[in-house]
Amino acid sequence: MDKLMPREKLAKFGAAHLTDLELLRLLIGSGNKQASAEQIARRILKLLRDKGSSITYEEISRIQGMGPAKTSEIIALFELGKRYLMPADRPKVENAETAVEQLGYLRDKRQECFVVLTLDGANRLIDNAIVFQGTLTQSLVHPREIFAKAIEDRAAKTIVAHNHPSGSLEPSPDDIEVTKKLKEAGRLMGIEVLDHIIVSKIGYRSVEAV
Repeated sequence: MDKLMPREKLAKFGAAHLTDLELLRLLIGSGNKQASAEQIARRILKLLRDKGSSITYEEISRIQGMGPAKTSEIIALFELGKRYLMPADRPKVENAETAVEQLGYLRDKRQECFVVLTLDGANRLIDNAIVFQGTLTQSLVHPREIFAKAIEDRAAKTIVAHNHPSGSLEPSPDDIEVTKKLKEAGRLMGIEVLDHIIVSKIGYRSVEAV
């Protein structure tokens, strides 16, 4: 079996019988003047073992012998793997209704809390984090802090939310202004803000619907 080429081994025995190096060699195909397929595969494998799922386009593109087309193919394949082979316990969050399922803990908070749900490109939840706590105003809720969390998580999209301890679901002028600022910042940064949700003991409301 060891004498078979990776492609032949895969066809005959299945992908599980290939080593990590052989799988990468299949993705790379042939080498070039800068490096052989074997050398490129070994460098990518080292990067994968060091960085895991956080590996980036820039990091792979710096490997000698990797051009833009092949780098894009590999990153796209890794992303598909993360989206569809990820653990089943990562829920999809696509709208206010599914987001509120992740925000129940806000109902009983005595202080206002501003939360960011970070999502991947398939709308699967990456993290659910409180980024501010206290009396929230448009001067306090700055896009920089919101998107720092999204960038840290390598998120493609976000949903933001905050609670009203008073029980009211009526958006304040600050709530509306914050939503506009975050939406605009998201457009500029390429990280879509899907919604801004107000949560209280009596229910929830999307600021988008105002």
